[in-house]
Amino acid sequence: MEEISNVTLIIIVLVIIIVFAFCFEDFFLREFIFDLLFRRRPKDINGKHVVVTGGSSGIGKCVAILAAKHGAHVTIIARNTHKLHVAKHEIIDACKDQDVQKVKHLALDIGKDYDAVEKALGDLERTMGPIYMLVNCAGTAICGKIEDTSIIELQQLTRTNFLGSYYCIKAVAQRMKVAQEGIIVLTASEAALLGIFGYSAYCSTKFALRGLAESISMEFAPYNISVTLSVPPDTDTPGFAVKQLYMTRETKLICETSNLVSPEAVAEKLFKDALIGKFFSTVGVKGFMLTVLCSGMSPFHSTWIMFWESMLMGIFRLVGAFFRVQFQNIIRDCTKNSR
Repeated sequence: MEEISNVTLIIIVLVIIIVFAFCFEDFFLREFIFDLLFRRRPKDINGKHVVVTGGSSGIGKCVAILAAKHGAHVTIIARNTHKLHVAKHEIIDACKDQDVQKVKHLALDIGKDYDAVEKALGDLERTMGPIYMLVNCAGTAICGKIEDTSIIELQQLTRTNFLGSYYCIKAVAQRMKVAQEGIIVLTASEAALLGIFGYSAYCSTKFALRGLAESISMEFAPYNISVTLSVPPDTDTPGFAVKQLYMTRETKLICETSNLVSPEAVAEKLFKDALIGKFFSTVGVKGFMLTVLCSGMSPFHSTWIMFWESMLMGIFRLVGAFFRVQFQNIIRDCTKNSR
């Protein structure tokens, strides 16, 4: 009886912890768990060179501004020259010391040609200094069921979401290893952790980023190079506005079960997590739950966090099943109404 009572007590405590997390997620997840229990000294990027792809808008621009505030030399890469010029001035205004810091912009399609990417990043290092931190934020979204997504759209998604990040990381990998230091960030999505109706092509490219992140984290670990995978929820960016235009009704209703977050919030969390070397960077309790559920053999930067995730995994599986049933009901109702 005593053993049963102890097990019951543990279950009750875990349930209380989860309820507390849902009610006070910011304090619980950020301040209490990670900041107080698992504090790590953040790396200093003052005077270092930070490169941000997709840096002309959205999360990428917000990350570039944060890097400038921390005293880094910043290069932003994107395709739209006008947006790059506008973003560059915002980043300059955010600089800690405008007389010392350098800010550069580069118009380049990073998913088109590896040789062009390698040459461009090599030239950047000669003019701006060695790349210490590479933040891959370039991405796009195309919604639609698999039969409605053209091969051209699939290839576009693959080039922008996956190959662009792969090319940039490959181009800087050897020099970072020689320098024995560096930070690599890949910006994926919660769609890198679960498949979603109407996102068959999009989810595929985001899942690929997770595989890439886990693989290179093993390759880079002996060289003091950290890898962070950002998996934000739907974010209020120009890309999301475009994505909404093509969403199926099912996809819209599923996405509405989560709150839209600001690019500033995602960038701040991504930036903070990257500087302390965390592998997963999440925003909100649902993102935290997904990374725990899908952690598998992914990297962990604290034994305590690994034990914490192990304790929560079983209960989060039940919570995840509830959401899965909710999504299936949405799909069933939409299918019924369309007949």
